[in-house]
Amino acid sequence: MNVEQLSPSPKNKEAFRLSREAFIPNKAGCYVLTTFSGVVLYVGLAKNLRKRMRNHLDTPEKVNVTSAGRAILFYWYACADINKVERTWLNTHIEHTGCMPVLNKVFSPVSI
Repeated sequence: MNVEQLSPSPKNKEAFRLSREAFIPNKAGCYVLTTFSGVVLYVGLAKNLRKRMRNHLDTPEKVNVTSAGRAILFYWYACADINKVERTWLNTHIEHTGCMPVLNKVFSPVSI
């Protein structure tokens, strides 16, 4: 599934690299890790998007090649209702592909 199929659309993006961390906001939101061509590999939420990106860059599973490709881009959508947006994105991915994104291991709870 391509990131362009998500709604609301995460219009902001940066390279999934430590050198681009300063361009990610220190605010709450939902985010997507994708391949260069926009294939969704992971959907998540964070109270601090910049900190979460940094955490993922320290996780070998998130930076190594997957069966669907390597995470190259970090898309985000800053919002207050992060639980609802993340759930919507995961449901959309499941509807289109029949499964969760390759790097998502568990379905997120309704609230955190």
